[in-house]
Amino acid sequence: MSRVIFAPVAASEDMLAQALSAARLPTVDLDDPGRAFFALSDDAGPIGVIGLEGTGADRLLCSLVVLPARKRRGYGGLLVARAEAHARQDVAERLHLLTQTVPDFFQSRGYRPAERASAPASIGSTAQFASLCPASAAYLVKDIA
Repeated sequence: MSRVIFAPVAASEDMLAQALSAARLPTVDLDDPGRAFFALSDDAGPIGVIGLEGTGADRLLCSLVVLPARKRRGYGGLLVARAEAHARQDVAERLHLLTQTVPDFFQSRGYRPAERASAPASIGSTAQFASLCPASAAYLVKDIA
């Protein structure tokens, strides 16, 4: 296995928008303020992307995508772990997320189901919560402090 690199990626990069579009995830909010995206890659090329939104104690984990040719090798878990470490170093205490497709994946990594109404205002007011994710999406939270 070659060395894996986790690095910031600009919201304007084509790879980010293409990966999210292919996974049927929203792209209309990529340029919104307060968002940071990270790419995982190795010598063979891009592996996947993940995003964090917000500042302060509560952050939104969003836009997790592993490219189809790189799935089923543990890269999704690695992306989440690296994003959690980055958020922790930036003094975040909790990560929140919405998912329609993989709640079990996140629950196996310590995220717990919560009521959307219990989300802090800084999370509840994001585009993901307010309009981009349907009410049927699972809301999950993890303490990372």
